Amino acid sequence: MSIEFTNSNFKELVLNSDKPVLVDFWAEWCGPCRMVGPMVNELAVDFEGRAVVGKVDVDSENEIAAQFGIRNIPTLLIFKNGEVVDKQVGVAAKNILADKLEAAL
Repeated sequence: MSIEFTNSNFKELVLNSDKPVLVDFWAEWCGPCRMVGPMVNELAVDFEGRAVVGKVDVDSENEIAAQFGIRNIPTLLIFKNGEVVDKQVGVAAKNILADKLEAAL
C-alpha cells in the first residue's frame, strides 16, 4: 500500500529519502486519479524496499501541490536525492510508470 504524504512528513519521506520516490498528486473527486490509484498501490508493492511510493491529496495538502506547480491531476513526480527527475501528467499505463521509476533506481 502506498504512503500518504503530508506537510508534516513530506520533507523526511520524499526530499530526504535515500531511495527514489514516486509521488501521486490526486484528489478524491478526480475520476482519472481513481484510475491511477490502484496502479500506484501495486507499484508500492512491486518496488517495496527499492523505492518509496505514495500520494499527496491536493485538497488537504495544497501547500505541497503549490510548491511543485501542480496544476493538473493526476500528476506523478519521481524524486531522486530530493530533486524531481521525471514527471507524468494524466493517466498512464502501469508499465510506463514502472519504467520511469526503474530508471530512477
